[in-house]
Amino acid sequence: MAIDIIVPAPGESVSEVTISSWLVKEGDWVEMDAPIAEFESDKATFEVNAEKAGVIEKLIGNEGDTIAVNSVIAVVNTDAPRPANIPTAEIKVENKEIAKESAPKVSEVVSTSSLVVATDVLASPVALELLSAYGIEPSLVTGTGSNGKITKVDALEAIVKLGGVSASPKTAQTRNLRREKMSNLRKTVARRLVAAKNETAMLTTFNEVNMKPIMDLRTKYKKRFEEQFGVGLGFMSFFTRAVCIALKEWPAVNASIEGEEIVYHDYCDISIAVSAPKGLVVPVIRSAENLSIDQIEKEVKRLATKARDNKLSIDEMTGGSFTITNGGVFGSMMSTPIINQPQSGILGMHNIVERPVVENGQIVIRPMMYLALSYDHRIIDGRESVSFLVRVKNLLENPEMLLDGKRPEETVLGF
Repeated sequence: MAIDIIVPAPGESVSEVTISSWLVKEGDWVEMDAPIAEFESDKATFEVNAEKAGVIEKLIGNEGDTIAVNSVIAVVNTDAPRPANIPTAEIKVENKEIAKESAPKVSEVVSTSSLVVATDVLASPVALELLSAYGIEPSLVTGTGSNGKITKVDALEAIVKLGGVSASPKTAQTRNLRREKMSNLRKTVARRLVAAKNETAMLTTFNEVNMKPIMDLRTKYKKRFEEQFGVGLGFMSFFTRAVCIALKEWPAVNASIEGEEIVYHDYCDISIAVSAPKGLVVPVIRSAENLSIDQIEKEVKRLATKARDNKLSIDEMTGGSFTITNGGVFGSMMSTPIINQPQSGILGMHNIVERPVVENGQIVIRPMMYLALSYDHRIIDGRESVSFLVRVKNLLENPEMLLDGKRPEETVLGF
């Protein structure tokens, strides 16, 4: 019989997706649960798998096409005979030892074209083509797809990581133009950024923070912190804690506008801007005000890893009452971040640079960072915005105050 493969909705608010890449061709044999195609929504990338083993009779749509969710994208003939050169996925015999010896090795299971084998490494055709173009061996790439298969995203990350971008596969210089359809994610980001500029009274206020106290604290306790909690001690946890404290004191910065009403939040759901292979994503740390330093670090690591692997769920990227973005990791000294609607404030971190500053009448060298707070002037006044940023600055320069202002630094870090 023939069965239809349907594109599931990756989230309640998602009505259409884009075919990122086909992983099979018509006429290919596919095993049950084998990936058929990669799809991209405005928030996430995901695979659609075969529900049963069989031969691909029909593929509906081309790469780059936008289709509605719950649409039929492939037809699989489950009555088609298994090709002779493809071993069965499971060998059932009574003697377990014989079954163990006779079961095919991963490197021996070769599909006609749905899976490409190169040095015993499984990769999608698109991924293999990219790796080949940049001279990267598939064995050097860790696959995140089904059964460890190398996906297109894995290949792109490997190209960047292994320096393939600088070694362009084309040696001859050209003046050709290349057009590429915008992804759903990029179109959504573009639409939201333009809306934020056009629909909010956005202003930005600046300050600077002496990062020496936090840097000294990290130097002193970094190794002990990692040994005890199994995660590194970064800057984001300090900034998140400082922001949560300041938001409680200046609730308008943590508010949003809905129609003619101002909605205040008694919780701090902090959105963290992360650069992912597909573009900028903003996962959310829920109720960050209730988390300890180590819990924040673990959550930042978890969300950043899922963002890098394009595994973030819709729920992990929706909501949020305030955003923190760190352009400093790319070397930015100063910026005016754009509000992440419907939020009303966003804090921009920047790179740390040693600069001469005056302390107690003396010129000294300190590691300084510029902070930028963009805010919606419709509900946040200048006094509130400036006071919020000054409070964040004071907390960062006095990290022992990040809990109650009385506990020793060991307690602040959870020791």
